[in-house]
Order: sequence, then structure tokens, then C-alpha cells
Amino acid sequence: MELILNKEKCNGCGACIDACPFSALIMKEGYPEATEECRLCGLCVNACPEEAISLPEELKKKKRPIKKARDVWVYAEHRDGKLARVSFELLGKGRELADKLGQKLVAILIGHQIETSASRLIDYGADIVYVMDHPDLATFNENKYGAVLIPLLKKHCPNIFLSAATTRGRSLIPQIAADLETGLTADCTGLDIDSKSGLLLQTRPAFGGNIMALITCPDHRPQMATVRPHIFPKPQPIPNHKGKIIRLEIENKLPENSVKVKSFIKTETKGPDLSEADVIIGVGRGIKGPENLKMMEELAYLLNASIGGSRAVVDAGWLPPRCQIGQTGVTVSPKIYIACGISGAIQHIVGIQSAKTIVAINKDPDAPIFNVANYGIVADLFEFIPKLIEEIKKGKGELS
Repeated sequence: MELILNKEKCNGCGACIDACPFSALIMKEGYPEATEECRLCGLCVNACPEEAISLPEELKKKKRPIKKARDVWVYAEHRDGKLARVSFELLGKGRELADKLGQKLVAILIGHQIETSASRLIDYGADIVYVMDHPDLATFNENKYGAVLIPLLKKHCPNIFLSAATTRGRSLIPQIAADLETGLTADCTGLDIDSKSGLLLQTRPAFGGNIMALITCPDHRPQMATVRPHIFPKPQPIPNHKGKIIRLEIENKLPENSVKVKSFIKTETKGPDLSEADVIIGVGRGIKGPENLKMMEELAYLLNASIGGSRAVVDAGWLPPRCQIGQTGVTVSPKIYIACGISGAIQHIVGIQSAKTIVAINKDPDAPIFNVANYGIVADLFEFIPKLIEEIKKGKGELS
């Protein structure tokens, strides 16, 4: 398939060439011509002031009726029947979005023996909770969960559909977006409603985290986004909030499992889990080597803190991958985040932006980390940290 060019309308202005992000258009004999790099994304079609370019008929997908799309839907994730914290975070943001649109907030709960959790979703703002409870849904499987979710979404046509950007969400949600022929913005760090158009404004890092992109989906529904845990605060329950629980029967036969899950093994970690820790010490290349982690571990022990690190530290093998904080790692929301020897690349900042207080320690006064820190300390780590440890021990009475 190739782009269709109407030469009678084309004036050779080159707007389409400038709009192509893949450099897939060239000017030939006064007219634009697509090379084999063309992805048929349609950006050139939108950029052409003369409407001289169009996509092949096969790619003109039927749009869902936007006027009929209503309500904000949230996929509520759980582990062994216990609702994940991110589910409440999404409900809090979903409630905010629904109120701005004057629409309802709907939650979807899928699994086995999970009906007792439905009332908690109502307590946190859901107006309607759809419950799909079946023995074959006890263990998460993206094919089975997709098989029950897709027909429900097609039937009700939500305006907005939100999910967590967890391992489960990342395996489940893209297939749903593809089946519904709609857009999906992954790993959002911000969500809002445009006051004029009513569109969902989706903010996420782009181009390796060097810019923050604002994305909308004007032509297809639902508008879909995934959000990392701890990006949004966990809301408080809404007193006396009323809602409806609707139990749905699984009518069609579910797909067979291609993979059989034998057991789950929980990873043992030192100190509190990064996702739940109140205090986190983040280490970067400024600690110079893994041999200096002992000093940081002593500080973490005294503060009952967890240790995380930048991507550079994890790539170097100084810390395991589960300890990586940032765009390609985990997102954290501690009460205190102490950045030690971390320069402050935007990829790392994305992972700590929900921290209540950020303390930065770096000997470079121009380090970008100081731009987001609540408290900045310009000092040599190897002089400052030992003195800090000593003062903490004195305060605890461990030193005479």
C-alpha cells in the first residue's frame, strides 16, 4: 500500500516532507514521493494545506461513534484478591476526570473470589463496578482477560479507559487498544481534560525522556492510557458514596492457556520495598563504585530506608534491576528521597516526581537534580555521608 497523491491539488510546498517524522518523503520532479521508509502514519495527510495526500482506503478505519462514548473506566488490578494501591490511585484521578466531564466513573474487577473487593472500589469513588468472577480467571492471563474485557468495552463504548502501567497492564492493554482500533498512550505522568474540547490530555516522556509530550486522541474511542504506580496520590475514601455492583456472567468459552503458571515466588529484599518505602536513598555514579554501597547501606539502616539507583548504577551491575528508579525502572513516592551522587537526568526525575521531599547531595553545584530538589547540599559524598551517619548515631545514642 502507498500514499495517494492528487497532483492537480499539490502545489509542491513541502509541508508534508517537514511533517514526516521518519524522513520518508522526498521531492521528485516537483512532487512529494514516499520511500520504503513510509509507515503510512498519516501525519503528512494532516499537514497538507491543499488536501492533496490521502491514505489508501484499507487504512481508513471505521471510527467509533464519539457522541455515544461516555464515562471514565478504570481496570482495577489486584493480587490474590487484594486490590493494588495503583487501582486506588487511578480511581482518584478517574473521579477527577469524570467530574470535569459530568460523567460516571466505572471500575472493572476480574478474577475469582474477588467480589468482596467491589465495595471498596465504590468507597473510593466508583459509581458502577462490573465484576467478572470465574475460576478460569483466578490466574492472570492476558488472552483470557482480553477475551472478557473487549466485548464489554465494545458494548458500552467508554469515553476514557485507564489502566496501570504494570507488567499485567502492559501485556493486556495494548491488545485491547489494537482490537478496538483506538490509540493508547503508555506510561503517562499526567492526565487532564481540555476545557474546550473535552479531550483527554495525556502527558508522557518522549524522545528518551528529553521532552514531555502532550497527546490527544480526537478521532477514536475509548481514549486509552496507562499510568505508572505512584504517579498519582492515593485518595481518601469518599464518605457515604453510593454505587452499583453489577455481576456479569462469562458466557463464551475462554481461550486455552498457552502457558501454565506453576507457582509465584516472591523476591526477598533488604529493607522496605521501594514502592512502599517512606524513605529512599538513591545512589548514582557519584558513589564511584559498588564498594562504597556499604556506606550507603549503613545510612539506609539508620533511617529505615530502602536503596534505589539510577540506570547507570544498575547497568554497571552495582545494584539489581529491581532497584532502578526512573523512566525505565520503577516510580516511587516516598516521604523523603535522598539523591546521592545523582546528576538528575530527566529519565530519573520522572521516577521521583511524586516524592514529598527531595534532598540532593552532589559536589557539582550545577547538577540538574538541584532544580527539582527541596533541599540541596553541595558537598563531597565521601566527606558528608560519614559525618551524617555519625550525627544520626549520636542522636540515637549509639555514640558516646
